[in-house]
Amino acid sequence: MRPTHEEITATAFLLSREWYDADRGVDIILWGRSALAPVRARFTNQESVMFVPRGAEARATRRAERPLRTMRGDPVDAIYFDSQRAMVRERDRIRAELGVTLESDVKPHERFLMERFITGAFELRGKPSERDGVLFFENPAIVTATATADAQPSLTLLAIDLETDGFDGPLLSAALATRDVGRVFVIGSGKDRGVITFVADERALLTAFFQAIREIDPDVLCGWNVVDFDLLVLEARCREHRVPFAIGRARENARVLAGTTTQQVSIARVPGRAVLDGIATLKSATHRFERFTLDHVAHELLGRGKKIASGVDPVAEIRRMHAEDVDALAAYNLEDCKLTLDIFEKADLLGFAMERARLTGLALDRQGGSVAAFDHLYLPRLHRRGFVAPDVGTDVDMIASPGGYVLDSVPGLYRDVLSFDFRSLYPSIIRTFQIDPLGLFQPGAAPIPGEDGATFAREGAILPALISTLHEARSRAISAKNEPLSRAIKIVMNSFYGVLGTPGCRFFDSRLPTSITRRGHLVIERAQAFFTERGFPVIYGDTDSLFVHFANADARTEGGSLADQGKALAAELTQTLFRELREELAVESVLELRFESHYLRYLMPTTRGTERGSKKRYAGLVQKDGALEVVVRGLEAVRTDWTPLARRVQRELLRRVFTDEPYEAWLEEIARDVVSGRLDAELVYRKRLRQKLDLYSSASAPPHVRAARMRVEEGQDEREVEYVMTTRGPEPTSERKSPIDHAHYIERQLAPVCDVVLHLLGTSFDRLAGSQRSLF
Repeated sequence: MRPTHEEITATAFLLSREWYDADRGVDIILWGRSALAPVRARFTNQESVMFVPRGAEARATRRAERPLRTMRGDPVDAIYFDSQRAMVRERDRIRAELGVTLESDVKPHERFLMERFITGAFELRGKPSERDGVLFFENPAIVTATATADAQPSLTLLAIDLETDGFDGPLLSAALATRDVGRVFVIGSGKDRGVITFVADERALLTAFFQAIREIDPDVLCGWNVVDFDLLVLEARCREHRVPFAIGRARENARVLAGTTTQQVSIARVPGRAVLDGIATLKSATHRFERFTLDHVAHELLGRGKKIASGVDPVAEIRRMHAEDVDALAAYNLEDCKLTLDIFEKADLLGFAMERARLTGLALDRQGGSVAAFDHLYLPRLHRRGFVAPDVGTDVDMIASPGGYVLDSVPGLYRDVLSFDFRSLYPSIIRTFQIDPLGLFQPGAAPIPGEDGATFAREGAILPALISTLHEARSRAISAKNEPLSRAIKIVMNSFYGVLGTPGCRFFDSRLPTSITRRGHLVIERAQAFFTERGFPVIYGDTDSLFVHFANADARTEGGSLADQGKALAAELTQTLFRELREELAVESVLELRFESHYLRYLMPTTRGTERGSKKRYAGLVQKDGALEVVVRGLEAVRTDWTPLARRVQRELLRRVFTDEPYEAWLEEIARDVVSGRLDAELVYRKRLRQKLDLYSSASAPPHVRAARMRVEEGQDEREVEYVMTTRGPEPTSERKSPIDHAHYIERQLAPVCDVVLHLLGTSFDRLAGSQRSLF
């Protein structure tokens, strides 16, 4: 390792962080990417710390009085330890005897970062040494970085993908790709050509593959199910062949912490690199797809898919290509990497992950973590106010808070329905009524009333100020057309209500979420009254949105469009709420109602089997960019547990009804085509297994589980099951032996989805196409 002998300043984006107990204290390791080079900063001899009530007996390395109090106002002391292990032992002892410790569950590296307000980037100053292209700092000065180009560098992305002989079989090939490089390592004999490098066995493949990763030296590894499959497989093969799993920077070893349950995700720790899984990152960024397979998402976003056609057994085809057509195997393997890279680029997933890390302080590759993000932002600000927080789970009352307010719907088929929504309703309520954990316990004089006896301080609230800062940043991001930042901010802001409502939050108190949701109820009720007073009936409302029927619209618009009138009414209600809340509670309202859409036609169905209006289910016809578009929410047409046929037919029926086109003869033709078998390709059910097959009861297993148990491939552990209903019950599509039960699809798929619409027209699928029943 070569010392530079000169002091430098490096601004780096945080890639990974970790801590461990060392001989003389806790060591904290930060890896980052700077414009100069990758950096590794080690901070030695750090202390683990927690807080206890003043006067409480504690055995620690040292103890200090601090000008800090609990949120109830009791003074505390900080107690320090030279190892995290020692702190945990003493924490457990104190909890058993006193029942209370404070902030003892904050990890050392998280406290190190949050107290310095470090989120996405940091600035180091020191004299580094250099090895393997990495700058190594020992105990440098560190501060948070301001928003500069150096603090938001372009990170390099490498996609990896493995092909194995079956789900648990040996490796056959391994591919990696960047925008400029593509390589495939194949086990076998032959002359290297193109992107293909032949290796003798698994051990040689691992060695060559890891060397290629080190040569490319990416900041971020990505793939499809990359942690739970590719990296887990690589780690297992490394153990078997006693090969170091050295894919980290500076040849450091990676490790995978496997999830122990179906709900618990596996975590990859690769020193100096982040790992982003395509599926998990898409879901974190709130992208929605019918299925999250690589082939399906690629077709949806890119218009192309995997090189093995759907319907072909992938395991058998991979075995065949490895034995007979290595070039085809390499092309298939490499294309999976390229598809992943193109999806990341199309959806800007890396940009989203970087913006989320910069906003929240979460690790770049952490999925979920709303509670941890809240802690990272809230705790240091709480400390600056002179208070410390309880441990998670302290004094938890399990009183449920009410959910979002859903108005009773008025079923029917309408013309001219306008939809409105309150912009970021729950964050706006938090800002308007100063709802805040510290403000709840330190309400001060003349507080703002909440719910269930809660009151909130008018000044000094932490959470409302945080949300205001995020709100302003999102407005700037929208103006700058920075979609990843805008999306990340929206997700973070909307997560705060959910965090306050979960017992996994250290600030959980049922009065906090209740004060938010009940204010939401009052706001929706006031909005409903506002429209009703003006002669516009509200036919449905849900949490933050309203659907208003503008009957006799032509007579009411007075020369302007309905959209113009909707915008004017939204602005009027916004001002009305501002005025009323200032007069009643002396608060500054930031509640904002926005006009959203003009539905030329709108359908609010009944709950199946009743005349009562349904909830969270509707459809409408809007004009968008000069074309008519059917919008569907909650109905079967957008639910993946219904067959493609049922979804297509319901959407087309809605379109025909909304545009006054005939549909009777068309429905009869659909029924005939089902009976004849011409639509068999659209009769496939797709459903995911929520747990391992052997955990399902044999006696009452649902159809998809029964079908999954019939799959031939030994060890097949795919979570998604594709099956059809046959005359002998559910059978997997790949191993179907019995005739399809077409009567099932007429009665259980077509009739229900069509009657959602036809019921409001005074007819039914049975009356229009029921003659097909005589064929069964």
